Amino acid sequence: MNDSSWGAPPQAGYWGPSDQGPVQGAAPAGPAYDAHHAQQTRPMPIVPDVPAHGGDQDDDRGAARTGGPLFRDETPPTPPYQAPSQNPQNPQEPMTSAAQPAPAPQKKSAGRDLGAAIGVGVGLGVVIVASLFVVKAAFIGVITVAVVVGLWELTSRLAERKDIKAPLVPLALGGAAMVIAGYVRGPEGAWVAMALTALAVLVWRMTEPPEGYLKDVTAGVFAAFYIPFLATFVAMMLTADDGAWRVLTFLVLAVVSDTGAYAVGWRFGTHKLAPRISPGKTREGLLGAVAFAMVAGALCMEFLIDGGAWWQGLLLGLAVAASATLGDLGESMIKRDLGIKDMGTLLPGHGGIMDRLDSLLPTAPVVWLLLVLFVGSG
Repeated sequence: MNDSSWGAPPQAGYWGPSDQGPVQGAAPAGPAYDAHHAQQTRPMPIVPDVPAHGGDQDDDRGAARTGGPLFRDETPPTPPYQAPSQNPQNPQEPMTSAAQPAPAPQKKSAGRDLGAAIGVGVGLGVVIVASLFVVKAAFIGVITVAVVVGLWELTSRLAERKDIKAPLVPLALGGAAMVIAGYVRGPEGAWVAMALTALAVLVWRMTEPPEGYLKDVTAGVFAAFYIPFLATFVAMMLTADDGAWRVLTFLVLAVVSDTGAYAVGWRFGTHKLAPRISPGKTREGLLGAVAFAMVAGALCMEFLIDGGAWWQGLLLGLAVAASATLGDLGESMIKRDLGIKDMGTLLPGHGGIMDRLDSLLPTAPVVWLLLVLFVGSG
């Protein structure tokens, strides 16, 4: 028997169909319907040794099982394994559903609560500007608080995600001393405070078991350099005669660079800048950061800095855009390694303090150095 047979071959006791039609009273060997119905159903082979789909196999090899309905008015059952026919004329083919309308294009989202972010940013700006131009010592206090909170966020995330226990107490005390020493004694004071803070971290960690000592003190020294030492350069800007305007220039350029990158990247960004580090950043956004920062730098150097020139502002803006972007990418690497999105939740719409300091910290020494080169340290 082959796959194309419709029923069992004639055997003893069976009268098959003749040329003139089926013999009355004989059991049909195949589907009991005419050619019109035969076009609507696939042939069903009968395999004696294997139970057929839709019924059992008789033990009597002399009798053939029917492959269709016994009566013409019965609806032929659809085998459960039968695939729908591709013939559009086939009445058993299921009706295709109506074409669904294409989904409406979604608008780009900023990914954060933009209203909260703007409100928090304006509030922080008011506090910074007020302390900067009223009492310089108050601004040093603002820097110190930001440093201590940033150290707390970083050490907390390291402990939670990597079981790295960088000692917070010597870091916080040393970080505050570093900022004050930089403001009072300049670069020499900052370096001395940095060295003493690193030593304090090594000694403090000795009070605990030696397991994990190396990774803990390494993270502690890194935290001391990354947050308070870099922030010390902001305090050193403030010591100049026009120190408040230098710090304002530094802050304006960093904010304008970030704003330009966001605005241009959100509107025109298509080419990823560093997809493995920060998938949201684009090359178009980097160009926007450079353009915005260079224009702002030229204006600030021309009108805010004593003895400054517009062309110096162009170079300053270019350097700020590069350092701010690298600083942002650097913290993104840290957060990817820790498996987190933000360093904290202290600032609604922004994340934590460290999520705002990421571009400011590496930019501070760049701006301090270029301003010293362009107009001196006085």
